[in-house]
Amino acid sequence: MKIKAAENGPYLIEVNEAKLIKNGSEQVLTQKTIALCRCGQSSNKPFCDGSHKKCEFKGEVVEIEIK
Repeated sequence: MKIKAAENGPYLIEVNEAKLIKNGSEQVLTQKTIALCRCGQSSNKPFCDGSHKKCEFKGEVVEIEIK
């Protein structure tokens, strides 16, 4: 698994499989890259909806690789 904080954008998480558990219900996520909000402005939290562009969020690139 790899986690990347995109420059001025979301956390990008590369996964083989993932499950979202929210308010007691589960949802299987089929995408291989999940974009999570880092700016705090998304209307679809915890997922990124592109709001970082409108609020001009600034953040550095950082990568974490988990083995």
